[in-house]
Formats: sequence, structure tokens, C-alpha cells
Amino acid sequence: MKKTLLLLTAALLWAFTAVADDEATELNCEVEVNSQKITNGSKDIFNELKQSITDYMNTTKWTNATFGTNEKINCKLMLTLSSWDDASGAMQGDLQIQSQRPVFNSTYTTALINFRDTKVNFNFEPGQQLVFNEMSMEDNLTAILNFWAYMIIAMDFDSFELNGGTPYYEKAAQVVRLAQSSGENGWKAFEDNNNNRSAVLSAYTDNQTAPIRQILYDYHRMGLDQMVVTVDKGRSTITHTLENLGKIYAVAPLSVCLTMFKDAKLDELINIYSKANMSEKEAVYEMLYQVYPSETNRLEQIKKSEN
Repeated sequence: MKKTLLLLTAALLWAFTAVADDEATELNCEVEVNSQKITNGSKDIFNELKQSITDYMNTTKWTNATFGTNEKINCKLMLTLSSWDDASGAMQGDLQIQSQRPVFNSTYTTALINFRDTKVNFNFEPGQQLVFNEMSMEDNLTAILNFWAYMIIAMDFDSFELNGGTPYYEKAAQVVRLAQSSGENGWKAFEDNNNNRSAVLSAYTDNQTAPIRQILYDYHRMGLDQMVVTVDKGRSTITHTLENLGKIYAVAPLSVCLTMFKDAKLDELINIYSKANMSEKEAVYEMLYQVYPSETNRLEQIKKSEN
């Protein structure tokens, strides 16, 4: 009897620990490290780097929110290295960031982020531990990972609740402030291009481009989530949501948020309007063409798709 009770107690403790572990972290992050361009030294360091980033993203507690296993945010980081100094540990390359969100009451997932960060440089040596510190910048690698973790979480929260991601944009802003004084690439406003991390943050926090956050909510919560119940009503909401893209373009035509929306959503929009009537297709085509005139060939698919 005592043995049975001990086994039962152990099982309950294991189950509780498993649930607590599942609730402790927010991200389900897959990591890839492509080192094909690197010809010097041992490749073991890149396997270690991949595992370190994977552990860091998936075990760090990023928020105070409670997440269950099925609530974790699915995301992917694909690091492509272009150079490595095996003496100093300096690495350089670019990072593709992707995140997805489930659509209510369906098996469909929709992209929230599909962005390429081209200013990725950091030092990593064998045995190096990636340490999370919210109050200071430990190194450039963890700063980059922190920034994108918070952006992934912020945009995910925005898609479920209007302006729900505000606390996490603020955390991303803290990362940017700390990193800007480091002199590392990719953090300064207007640095090289309009696609650096500072510009990405500004696109989602500045007043003139604030409609992008309304788009995140309306498109996903009021549009896609509703299409499972009523296709026409959900699609109609998305149509009206797209009007906000024009408002952003009118005041900030070079804003990176417009590019980020296109890269995440354009193919999906083509599919969404494949069953729309011709007047709705033409209206959507005109709205998108004003913002993305260089995407004519892809946009034409909206009008050509069959009902």
C-alpha cells in the first residue's frame, strides 16, 4: 500500500512538474544554423551554437503570462553565417525570423513574421553560456535574440487582443536602448537602410504607423478567426482592414512594417480572395497595388483566381 502511495505521489509530482515546465516558457522555437559558406576550422562550434540558441529561446521566461503546451508560440530562426574567425570567435551573417499563429477552431496556421535581419554579427566560443539579463546587455548575440523574442511575442499578443503586445514592445525598446550604446551594427535608427532592428521597433510603436497594430488585430482576430464561422463576413473584415495599409503608406511609404506585412501575408491574401466576388477582388487589388506597385505580377493573381 505504501509503495502504491509513493508511486502515485511521484506520478502526481512528475505531472505537476511537467505542467509547470510547459507553462513556464512562451516559445516553441526551431533553430537552424547554415555554415555552408564557412570553410575554415571545425564545424562542431556551429552545432553547439545551434543548441545554445535553441535552449536559450525555449527555456528563457520572457513574460509573466501563463502558457500551456498548446499555447506556445511557434517560431523559427534560420541563421546563415557568411564568415567566422576561429581565433576570436567573431561570426557574421543574416537571420531569418518566422513566427506563426493558429487560426481559431481550425488546423490552419498563419504567418505573423517572415523577416530577414541582415545585420547579425556576434562572438561565440566553445563552451560559452548564453545568459539572459533584462537589465543589461550581456553580448550582441543575446541582445539580438532578446529583441526578436519580444517582437515575436508582442505581435502574437497584438493579433489576439487590440494593443495586447504593448508590454513586450516596451521590453524590445529596452533592448534597443541598451544595444545602441554598444556600437554594434543593426541597432541605430536610419542605419544603412530602413530595415534594421531600431526601424522595425519604430514601425510598430510610432504614432504615424500605429495602424499596423490595428491591422494585426482586425486581420487575425476579427478576420481570419471569424472566417471559420462565416467566410464572407471574415473576408469582408479583412478587406476593410487593408484600408489601413494605405493610411500607413500615405505618411510612411518606406516603413518596414509594410514590407513585413507583404512578406508574411501576400500569398495568403491571394488564397483568401480566390472565392471572393469580382468586385471585392478588384477593390483589394487596387488597395494593395497602391502600396505594393512592384508586386503587380503577384497581385494580378487576385483578379485571375476563380470563384
